[in-house]
Amino acid sequence: MPTKDVKLVSVRAMDLGVAVALFLVAVVVMTDSLRLDVGWRESEGPTAGYFPFYIGLFLAVASGINLGRAWFDRAAATRTFVTRTAIRRVLAVFLPFAGYVLALGFIGIYVASALYIALFMWWFGRYPPSRGITVGAVIAAVLFLMFEVWFLVPLPKGPIEHLLGY
Repeated sequence: MPTKDVKLVSVRAMDLGVAVALFLVAVVVMTDSLRLDVGWRESEGPTAGYFPFYIGLFLAVASGINLGRAWFDRAAATRTFVTRTAIRRVLAVFLPFAGYVLALGFIGIYVASALYIALFMWWFGRYPPSRGITVGAVIAAVLFLMFEVWFLVPLPKGPIEHLLGY
């Protein structure tokens, strides 16, 4: 007998959460814009906070509309936004990515990228670790040459790049 996947979040709950979160972002943008002045100077045009304030205002209005729509949409409470199986799949990709982003500050973008590619090839692609490490190292080396040597664009580096003189 197949087991039923557990519903974690409804569509209505997610709509309400996103509407509230975006409304809060809009309030922060508008509040900070007031600090910068939201006026219009006759000889100069808009002040620094003018456009951010109105973008925040439009975002707040849109969020309020979405909040009201979600609040009164009772049918959305019965529809599933995400199940336990689906969130596990999302987290299987998101958590290594979050680790990659955190590692950038400590080991640099090239080593972190090589490890990230190797991990994904091994875990999701079911390739042997040696192939993942090889592909990750080659891609990181090509990116290093492209950005650091050819385009002269410095990217975050870690201790290995510093040992190599970069």
